[in-house]
Amino acid sequence: MATGAVLAGCGKRQAPPGGMPGGSVAVSVITVKTERVEPTVELTGRVAASLTAEVRPQVGGILRKRLFTEGADVKEGELLYEIDPAPYQAVFNGAKAALAKAEANVEPLRLKADRYAELLQSEAVSQQDFEDADAARKLAIAEVDAAKASLETARINLEYTKVLAPISGRIGRSAVTDGALVTANQQVPLATIQKLDPAFVDVTQSSSEMLRLRRELESGLLSRGKGEAKVELLLDDGSKYAHPGTMKFSEAFVDPGTGSVTLRNLFPNPKLLLLPGMFVRAVLTEGVVEQGILVPQRVVTRTPDGRALVMAVTEANTAEARPIGVERTVGDQWLVTSGLKPGDRVIIEGLQQVQRARPGTPLAVTPFGEKPAAPPPGAPSPAPAPEKGGNPNGKP
Repeated sequence: MATGAVLAGCGKRQAPPGGMPGGSVAVSVITVKTERVEPTVELTGRVAASLTAEVRPQVGGILRKRLFTEGADVKEGELLYEIDPAPYQAVFNGAKAALAKAEANVEPLRLKADRYAELLQSEAVSQQDFEDADAARKLAIAEVDAAKASLETARINLEYTKVLAPISGRIGRSAVTDGALVTANQQVPLATIQKLDPAFVDVTQSSSEMLRLRRELESGLLSRGKGEAKVELLLDDGSKYAHPGTMKFSEAFVDPGTGSVTLRNLFPNPKLLLLPGMFVRAVLTEGVVEQGILVPQRVVTRTPDGRALVMAVTEANTAEARPIGVERTVGDQWLVTSGLKPGDRVIIEGLQQVQRARPGTPLAVTPFGEKPAAPPPGAPSPAPAPEKGGNPNGKP
């Protein structure tokens, strides 16, 4: 019996449950608080020019000269091509002569009609003669108007022999060379001008995501921020574009082939880094949650049926599983819609020890990021683990 008592005294001392004095479990917690949250969504899309104009001739003829450099910037109204104006100049001169002839015929017919009007009062001419003279005067005036219209048409066609830039922007390669025959309103454009600053970024969003966003706005979970929605851009190589943009509008229909809606965003492009057709990713701010609650994703677990849980600390400093509602992720955090309120404490470190401890085990709570508090004076400390082949006090 004496030998047994000595051996029992030499045995390994058991550490308190949880590894802390008094049988408590050490945990680190975060305190729930509300903050202004701006949820975002990342969508893919492509760059498009804010203005695009295809240059086509409005009259036919032989192209005499190309007056621009391919790939250069052109201004609105700048001369791009010159079509041989000789036939149109001849038509213009003929229309001008026809107008002069028509105007010359008006005056004698007007005087004749005035004389017949005076003679009609003294019955020196018949009513029929007067009406014929007056009709001839009106016909001459109408011929003057028709000649003026023909002259204006000829003038316009003569001006169209100079093909001007319809917009300012960067012009691409020319589809024709000097000496080529062009026709009015031909299908193939002579060149294309694109305005690249600012530039559009068209992204697509699924109709289901659009409906979810509308439900959140209607329920009050999200609210529209002031002004236009902010958009940030990620380039194809993963780098962030320096200039933020704004969302202008969304299409009023769903593409039946993809089930998505196109959103158009406008971005400044002073260095012309964004080129039409470039693949990009846009990060859109969907709205604002004024009193949002965020918790790290690593503190949220799932039940077998998919419900979200966190381990919260009660007023008695014990752990309890708290079901919560989560709507979406914001970075590396969950946006909580129900189950937590400001001031609640959620365990972020020590979850495994809590799960292994018995229900109701007291917790030694430390705010996350701070060192655990030292044990009070006189509290027993855990015994060191024995070395292999012996015992802590070295006695047999």
